[in-house]
Amino acid sequence: MSQRERMSSVDTTWLRMDRPTNLMVILGVWVLEGPVALKRLEDQLADGLLAYRRFRQKVEFTPAAAYWRDDPKFDLSHHMKRARLPGKGGKQALERFVADLASEPLDPNRPLWQVHIVEKFEGGAAVVFRLHHAIADGIALMGVTMSLVDGGERNSRRATPEEDEGWLQTLMAPVVAAVNTGTQASTSTLRTAFDLVRNPLRAADYLRVGAGVAGELGYLLFMPSDSETRFKGKPQGAKRVAWGEPLRLPEVKAVSRALGASINDMLLSCVAGAMRRYLVDHGDQTEGVECRALVPINLRQPGEVELGNRFGIIAVKLPVGIEHPLERLMTVRERMLELKASYEPRVTLGLFGALGYGPKVAQDQLFDLLLSRATAVMTNVPGPVEPLSVAGSVLRQSLFWVPQSGDIGMGVSILSYAGKVQFGLVTDAALTPDPEAIVSRFAEEFERYLYYVLLDPPEAPSLSVKGERAESAASARRALTESS
Repeated sequence: MSQRERMSSVDTTWLRMDRPTNLMVILGVWVLEGPVALKRLEDQLADGLLAYRRFRQKVEFTPAAAYWRDDPKFDLSHHMKRARLPGKGGKQALERFVADLASEPLDPNRPLWQVHIVEKFEGGAAVVFRLHHAIADGIALMGVTMSLVDGGERNSRRATPEEDEGWLQTLMAPVVAAVNTGTQASTSTLRTAFDLVRNPLRAADYLRVGAGVAGELGYLLFMPSDSETRFKGKPQGAKRVAWGEPLRLPEVKAVSRALGASINDMLLSCVAGAMRRYLVDHGDQTEGVECRALVPINLRQPGEVELGNRFGIIAVKLPVGIEHPLERLMTVRERMLELKASYEPRVTLGLFGALGYGPKVAQDQLFDLLLSRATAVMTNVPGPVEPLSVAGSVLRQSLFWVPQSGDIGMGVSILSYAGKVQFGLVTDAALTPDPEAIVSRFAEEFERYLYYVLLDPPEAPSLSVKGERAESAASARRALTESS
């Protein structure tokens, strides 16, 4: 095999999207229980990563294209590092350590990844992954990291659609199937998109006649920005990272069922509620506030594991301004159902799934259209069902964040693992200097829904718990009482 291979157009696009204030680097954190055999851990991670040739390759630019070239001076010590946290080295110290790494660019003269093993963290160890988006998207890298655990893929079964009931990937499955037929991500669709960028008046014509996909492309051009809040602005580059204690997935499932919603609806409503309470705490007006989150959706066929980028994006509007938790939950539910039925996800999935195959100027314009109208990037991934181990140590917590593009200053991660749901947040320090004040609200928002189910309160404006739903609520209360 040649020592050099041309980088795909899509991967090149993500490489070129690096900005000093928003680096295109995917972050991951593993927390391992002690005792930890550090040398064994280091060797296992290195062997697993270097089984992929990409992790020995650096980027080479020519006037015509970018290439992956084998690094003749590859030195593992530049990529695998050990660290110790200052002081007692607790969770807050690890969050600061991860935040500093999130603000630090990878060396462009070497393969674009690093792994930091944090020794003696809470009696065990932590592993911090940094990998450039050009290597692969979050879904592919999840597969890579899962191949590093003891037993590899044999011990990393993911939640099935029946088990995760309602994750965005499952909700968008019919749309993904349509995109993968090529009908929505076709050359003609891209040509129409680029044409509308250059001729926005034509987009208005499509909107007037409602011309299917073209009309939705026009909608993207004229889609209003979400609300101007303190979460939006010009990022400065310094990052802050925080994560909370995970929720028990069986409880989330039981409460969601009792309230007639999906797990996904419940989690999105908790995110919206936490953001609202943060704004209220800062004295901001919240009535009518809407925050749009961009969510990556996997476009790979089942069993497809190659590195690289193969995903689309959908825009989810969070009703941050709704105070009543049940009304907010039902609003999220209705929007998710509407989104599934509309052309919009087909257009955005196909458009961004095919990103990189058109002129760079048009790519940048298309990206800016969506990025300027959003507040956050959010990942929502069902992870392994059973507890895993790495180098003989139990993997207690797993988190990862995809980067924020353009001027977006917030990244939300929702990841299920071993019967729990983990929330994480990364923010730009100039916009949101204290993400822990938001993360701490996620569990509190869920507890409000738990309260409604356990105590069976009066009806909310958009929700009645009667008939089958009442029976479901009663069953959930019994299950929750028995498990407590």
